[in-house]
Amino acid sequence: MNSDATNSDAINSDLVNVELRAVHDSDLPVFFRQMNDPEALSMAAFTPKDPADRAAFDAHWSRIRVSSHVLRTILADGDVVGSAAVYGDPGEREVTYWVDRAYWGRGVATAALRGLLAEVPERPLYARTAADNAGSLRVLTKCGFQVTERTRGFANARGEEIDELVLALGV
Repeated sequence: MNSDATNSDAINSDLVNVELRAVHDSDLPVFFRQMNDPEALSMAAFTPKDPADRAAFDAHWSRIRVSSHVLRTILADGDVVGSAAVYGDPGEREVTYWVDRAYWGRGVATAALRGLLAEVPERPLYARTAADNAGSLRVLTKCGFQVTERTRGFANARGEEIDELVLALGV
């Protein structure tokens, strides 16, 4: 379901108009820059081994753009501010999102995830977050996800094993 259709019902967050649309080639340099913000990397924790490896980034996006994943660009007042996706096998699909740090705390991630969930009605859906990522946990719980498990995993961005929360929607 990788259509070019936009989410025509713009979602209003606290301060900005949030929309989702298909990923365009011109979005990729923005995503790459966003994924190399040291503070955002540390907060996300579970990131690629080397986020500065542009060839690996490009290969990853080339692969997922032709997959059955649902990939969307997040726009805030018309600017590219992140990405959101649903990926994985049926019954095990997960959501993920990345929002530029300049937009944290403004309702953008919550609005984008709500839009993505409206576009992808299948359930259950799962999500994972570093246990200490209060912002992401807040976004997920506002969208109806509930913590179902606490695990530990190696966080590339932090170079160590950390606590991780697994959340579910519609289980």
